[in-house]
Amino acid sequence: MAQNPYPALYTPEQRRRRDASRWTLVQGVLAPVQFLICIVSAALVIRFLMTGEGYMAATISVLAKTLALYTIMVTGAIWEKEVFGQYLLAPAFFWEDVVSFGVIALHTWYLVALFMGAMTPDSLMLLALVAYVAYVINAIQFVWKLRMARLGAQAVAGQQVSA
Repeated sequence: MAQNPYPALYTPEQRRRRDASRWTLVQGVLAPVQFLICIVSAALVIRFLMTGEGYMAATISVLAKTLALYTIMVTGAIWEKEVFGQYLLAPAFFWEDVVSFGVIALHTWYLVALFMGAMTPDSLMLLALVAYVAYVINAIQFVWKLRMARLGAQAVAGQQVSA
């Protein structure tokens, strides 16, 4: 029998806890909502950088994106605790969480700079775009990880059927 090239993301018990957790649905809803907020916000930020217009709309959108990020991070930590027994850095999502910390740091840097008046509007918007690029990289990490886990589960199911 061939070895599964995609390691299992969850043990059977972790899968049971994942499926039973209300936070699984919360994460499933928040992730695409945050992505949509990011797309709209990125468009507003780029519009401001290109035209000099719409600073307030761009700023409000970055604040909304940051709030969505903080919300998904807190609820994700609760989900991780329920499924894996620790709030963050569970082995299954270690690198995704590490990159998430960088994403949060960039968004927090934006907030601090905004409220302290420490950066020009253009610099703030460039920082927001850097934060968004880091966020997209992090989102790709999660999607890739979940895709590999799904392929692994399908491979295991296929091996069990043919056995």
